[in-house]
Amino acid sequence: MGNDIGDEPMVTTGPYDDDFDAASDNVNRVGTAPWPNVYRAHPAKALVNPFGGKTHEEMNDLIDAFMEKTKIDEIYAEHIRKGAFLAQDNEAFRDLREDGLQLKPEERAALRLDDPKTGNKWNQPWILYALVGCCSLGAAVQGWDETAVNGAQLFYVHPFGIGEDPSGTNDNGHNGDAGLRGLVNSAPYLCCAVLGCWLTQPMNRVLGRRGTIFVTCVISSLACLWQAFTNTWWHLFIARFILGLGIGPKSATIPIYAAECTPANIRGALVMMWQMWTAFGIMLGYISGVIFRSVLDGGSTSCSSEQAEAILLSIRCSLNWRLMLASPMVLPLVAVAYVYTLPESPRWLLSKARQGKTERYEAAFSALCRLRHTRLQAARDLFLMHHLLDNEEHIKQNHQIFFELWSVPRNRRALVASLILMFFQASMGFGIINFLFAIPAFYTIDTFGRRNLLLCTFPFMAIFQLLTGLGFLLEGKAQLAMVMTGMYLFSVAYSPGEGPVPFLYSAESMPLYVRDVGMSMATALTWFFNFLLAVTFPKFQDAFQNTGAFGYYAAWCVVGWVLILLFVPETKDLTLEQLDARFSIPSKSHARFAIKQCLFVVRYYILRRKHTKRPIMDLPPQEVVYGGGDADRPRKISFDDGERVFPATP
Repeated sequence: MGNDIGDEPMVTTGPYDDDFDAASDNVNRVGTAPWPNVYRAHPAKALVNPFGGKTHEEMNDLIDAFMEKTKIDEIYAEHIRKGAFLAQDNEAFRDLREDGLQLKPEERAALRLDDPKTGNKWNQPWILYALVGCCSLGAAVQGWDETAVNGAQLFYVHPFGIGEDPSGTNDNGHNGDAGLRGLVNSAPYLCCAVLGCWLTQPMNRVLGRRGTIFVTCVISSLACLWQAFTNTWWHLFIARFILGLGIGPKSATIPIYAAECTPANIRGALVMMWQMWTAFGIMLGYISGVIFRSVLDGGSTSCSSEQAEAILLSIRCSLNWRLMLASPMVLPLVAVAYVYTLPESPRWLLSKARQGKTERYEAAFSALCRLRHTRLQAARDLFLMHHLLDNEEHIKQNHQIFFELWSVPRNRRALVASLILMFFQASMGFGIINFLFAIPAFYTIDTFGRRNLLLCTFPFMAIFQLLTGLGFLLEGKAQLAMVMTGMYLFSVAYSPGEGPVPFLYSAESMPLYVRDVGMSMATALTWFFNFLLAVTFPKFQDAFQNTGAFGYYAAWCVVGWVLILLFVPETKDLTLEQLDARFSIPSKSHARFAIKQCLFVVRYYILRRKHTKRPIMDLPPQEVVYGGGDADRPRKISFDDGERVFPATP
């Protein structure tokens, strides 16, 4: 099967590699990742497969050193040894081995499930789906927290003195202030941007992934309850600002936790549950507003804005909006109740083990045993993770982590790509529509790819934003029909692409040692622009009118498409550690290649010039992921065709 515009280049070996057979499909790979086992990285780059080309004796030495360093119980020694050889070559046990190592029938059956051709990637241990379920609960909490205020503000603005009537004042003598209403509503976003998200790294360092989720869910639940007992706008602002301490670190941690626990071939589908269930929570917020609207006398004329402040704050008039604000407190308690029944992130445990806490190696192995079908798969993944993390040491500069995000080229490329996606996600989707139309991405994000989804949906987002803006030039029912159609079609285009991809991409793209800080920066950016949009959009709308406002955002969709094409590499089907090689490709090389891709699509698919050759990417020698043979000779990057990897011409 050929590749479309967004398909990413594959690093292939040249004809100098004796181990590579272009006529054979039996290309040795790590797990399910499409990389030949003959790869060795440039010394300044992380390795894709650190075991490529090693002899049996060298592998045994590595295994012995690993067992000595990790102090893992000797009862697992055979699993570790078999897993290590499997990490080197996933065909290592196809034939009988001279060392006597053999796979059990249940181990062979589990490995067949891993095979991308014959396996079933959805057949995963139940505990992995339970973990994703807990993450989905945290996401639903997030969405519900965001929209619970929408229905409540229809009622609390008048007793709080920030409501407005046509004369500009309310009956309590206070000046109506749209700015204060926007400030109160967006208080959690402000907290996330300036404080909450930046607590992610210290909280994860001390508490771990599960502990951070536990604490932030408790904060969310208590803050929602607190909101229900406020009687002034500034008191509600404080409660909602504290709510941001629950939202910010949770929004950064849950995608990371899911990404670090899931296999590469299904990571996109499971981690995108964050945005999908956030949309579900947004819908719950709107539903709770409808359900609680008429509690006691809340929606009746006896509690209209003309009444005195004391009456409007009484239980019979205020219980409805208080219940709306408190309603999200239940879901986080469910997450709190069972998050510690789930395994901790194996990669987080490995990061602690590498700091001298040797017992965490066996804890990481135990966690992987729960997240994989067999101990063999857990041993394979542990051995590979450990040695690939060794390679991250080569890109560290031992400076302050925040500065290494920008000073290390590999980190900077991942961060810039993540920030681009987060910036364009600042415009949220529409509850149930967003939820339903995110479902197609569940099946395509790991096959069609993250980048392809974005490149295909951004043009439609621009068209539908423009359609919505033009609808305001009409009058009557025609205006309503065109505006509503444009808004819902925009949400349909947004949901499978820019909806789920940014949080997934940000969680998976950065190395472990800067992942928490990088994710903090990415989520802080999106929450800051959410805050900015909530506060400024009414005045922006007044200045540009509806047509101009939607036209402005349509133009940004076009800008976003260009930036994604040039600076956002594909990340599907690679382990988190193997992404080091993907982001080692220089930005200029990737941008030039992307332009060639566009020209190829125009010539091949539009002008129907079938003789047009697919583009390849030439890399400078210092940036190449090298194969065997002449290590000073640059290779080229070309496309892979299905599961076969073809050598490029020298």
